Amino acid sequence: MEQRPAERAQRDQPDVREAWEMALRRQKWVRWIVSWLPHRLTITIRTLLRWQHLLIAMIRHRWRRSLQLRVVGTTLVISAAVIAVLGFFLTEQIADGLLLNAETTARAQALTGLSTAQSLTGLSSPTSGQLAMQVMGTIGRQLQPTSGTASYSVAVGLNTDLKDEPGFPRWAAGFNADATFPPTLLSSVQDEQLGQEHGKLENLLYYAPTTLIPTGGGQGVPAIAFGVPLNNSYQLYFVFPLTEEQQTLHLVQTTLIGVGIALVALLAAIASLVTRWVVVPVRHAARAAQRLSAGRLEERMAVGGADDLAALATSFNDMAASLQEKLRELEDLSKAQRQFVSDVSHELRTPMTTIRMAAEILFDSREELDAAAARSTELLQSQIERFEILLTDLLEISRHDSNVATLDPEPADLCDIVRRSADDAQQLAERKGCRIEFRLPVQACMAEVDRRRVERILRNLLVNAVEHGEGRDVVVTVAADSDAAAIAVRDHGVGLNPGEEQLVFERFWRADPARARTTGGTGLGLAIALEDARLHGGWLQAWGEKGRGSVFRLTLPRAAGHSIVGSPLPLGPDEVEVITSSVTTLEADLSGGSRA
Repeated sequence: MEQRPAERAQRDQPDVREAWEMALRRQKWVRWIVSWLPHRLTITIRTLLRWQHLLIAMIRHRWRRSLQLRVVGTTLVISAAVIAVLGFFLTEQIADGLLLNAETTARAQALTGLSTAQSLTGLSSPTSGQLAMQVMGTIGRQLQPTSGTASYSVAVGLNTDLKDEPGFPRWAAGFNADATFPPTLLSSVQDEQLGQEHGKLENLLYYAPTTLIPTGGGQGVPAIAFGVPLNNSYQLYFVFPLTEEQQTLHLVQTTLIGVGIALVALLAAIASLVTRWVVVPVRHAARAAQRLSAGRLEERMAVGGADDLAALATSFNDMAASLQEKLRELEDLSKAQRQFVSDVSHELRTPMTTIRMAAEILFDSREELDAAAARSTELLQSQIERFEILLTDLLEISRHDSNVATLDPEPADLCDIVRRSADDAQQLAERKGCRIEFRLPVQACMAEVDRRRVERILRNLLVNAVEHGEGRDVVVTVAADSDAAAIAVRDHGVGLNPGEEQLVFERFWRADPARARTTGGTGLGLAIALEDARLHGGWLQAWGEKGRGSVFRLTLPRAAGHSIVGSPLPLGPDEVEVITSSVTTLEADLSGGSRA
């Protein structure tokens, strides 16, 4: 039968093992066991272990995320432990009390039976086994309880010397006396019997816990055995079963277990209810804070009652209302500021056009003026051009702030855009005594971009690189992969201080305010370039070190609207440059050592 696509994909995917499984497989004893097990059994064991770890991970994740679960679980464990300890001690106290009561009652009955047995006649030393059996049977019948439910059993035995005689019985009892009486009890009674002199009886009772074993065998019953010598020949034993006490103790234990389980469940329910009263408002506050951070400024919490949680909800609502009001004021102020910049820029264009026309007339006729007036017209012309660039940049940045900037993407070769953008920077590079080096791929690097905005970005980067390159060459590198294309502009000038990689994209920021500008920059070029890169869905990033120059990398998606996850070019000196720098440093060290 043909396999389904999902089954084929599951079969073809690599066998990915987690860290715990790899650590387990590194153990020698595990590898030895696996080598002896069948393959199917090892697969089953590994699957069960994975399910176990998955279940533990789910429980651990739930335990960390849920405050209510932690409180209820902790309360459940602690209450169960406390109730178990209390129940154990209570059961022990009840058992000791029942046993003490049973011992007291049994001792009284045994003393009464001993008095009755001592009053019987014919307790002298028996001369035959038949006579001994007759006397022992008489004593047993006289002392056996007459009620329907016997509370104890009687056994009559002989001393050790008579038991060993042929024809003498060992016991006269209705149960298995040899298996019932413990050796310590028999030894104590025998020692007491040997120690009596001249037939003087002290009525000392010896007792020991035991198990009453029936004659035909079977399950024994917990009991208390009492023993006492009657004279030099006979020994009297009483066995009191603890059946009633055992039933009472079992009933008490069952009751305690049931009450303990009910109490633990009740405590867990109470803890869950109390925790829910606290956790639910906190959860609502967390969700409201998430919605508030997502931009839903109208989000509010429900206020009920006048307790601490109600105070929390009220404070949260007041904070949200104040934040909403402040943000509204900031938005209004920002709108007014953007509108002011836009209006001023537009309003300045008309008089600026008139001034420019007048300045051009003066500039064209500067040869007819004296030297000072001619120089003034040249300065006036350059400053008017710079002022017009500033107005253009202000209008562009106001479009980005107002979110009205649009993208007009079309397929274009980035290599061609790089060459066109470098024309303006080439003149500045010739004046600076440096050159622009291109590292372009052999094939065309196509991408869907807005040609005008990308050219503006590259012009800003190239002009800045030449201006701050300290007369050294500027390197432009282009690379692409299946998802993104990147352009890196590398200079070997003054570089950047730590932390300035983000400051360079701020408006009107300058690394050195005292540094004279030779190109008439406005301080908005990199800020506009960053907004143009973001409009494409790309990145504009900077790297720099003091004395080593800087790198500005533009990364754009090759298809408009697609997201990018990486860049084809590194942000920083490439590997060739690093190797060359290392070799140069090594050669310098070697030459210095040889001269020394």
